[in-house]
Amino acid sequence: MERIAHGYGLVEGPVYSGDHGLLFSDVLGGGVYAVDEAGDVRTIFERRRGIGGIALHEAGGLIVSGRNISYKPFDGGSTQTVLDRDPDAGNVGYNDLTTDAAGRIYAGSLGASPVFDDGREPAPGALHLIDLDGSSRIVATDIWLTNGLGFSPDGRRLYHADTGVQTVWVYDVEADGTLSEKRPFAKTDRGRPDGLAVAEDGSVWVAVAGGGIVAVFEPDGTARAPLTVPQAMVTSVCFGGSELRHLYIVTGSEGSDGDKEGSVFVEPVEVPGLPVVPARVRLPDGA
Repeated sequence: MERIAHGYGLVEGPVYSGDHGLLFSDVLGGGVYAVDEAGDVRTIFERRRGIGGIALHEAGGLIVSGRNISYKPFDGGSTQTVLDRDPDAGNVGYNDLTTDAAGRIYAGSLGASPVFDDGREPAPGALHLIDLDGSSRIVATDIWLTNGLGFSPDGRRLYHADTGVQTVWVYDVEADGTLSEKRPFAKTDRGRPDGLAVAEDGSVWVAVAGGGIVAVFEPDGTARAPLTVPQAMVTSVCFGGSELRHLYIVTGSEGSDGDKEGSVFVEPVEVPGLPVVPARVRLPDGA
């Protein structure tokens, strides 16, 4: 396993772009960065803290989470708020997100967050669907710490990590994006499930925070042998590189000797990952 970037507080939100390489955020230090296969890192956006999820958008920029769900263009244009938070309704911000095959966005909200609202009592969040016309609705509730999201190869199941209860849930998905009631898919006993990605064969690859592994589950929830990671705080994963046959693994500093130990690792894998479609939701400026 090769480390290709290092020196961050808490790395999250990995997403692969053929044009930019691996994009990732530093939740604590702020900003979005890109690292190529040679290990060269460049800054994409500065300052914004709390980005737990990133998706490409077809308009030529990124959808990012945090205090809200926003669109940030690569050319340095104005940030647009796609979905705001609502603290009075128990929504203090957003963590991970993903897109479906149509380009709709699923984003998990937080009922409490030390990054955005220090001192709130723990509270559950919800899962929000942003449709292609820009409208949004809640499609699932009672998620204690929303994290990784990913679709099965046929798009008919959505996996959702709830770090707060050490469970990866699964929902059935209707044609309009509506979800069934959640049911348990897998649990982690060596740590807490965090970000996840789905491979072409339907296996689900889950970063295990505090466990120092990437857990791998068959489509029926049976565990495969995990991948061992050199750091304990494994926060997320994504497939990328040529033919999506590299697994990118990102970590945080917790459990390490310093507060700038967050890293990006890459490991060749035999099974390719599923591509994640760019978001196609209409932006507030009409794009």
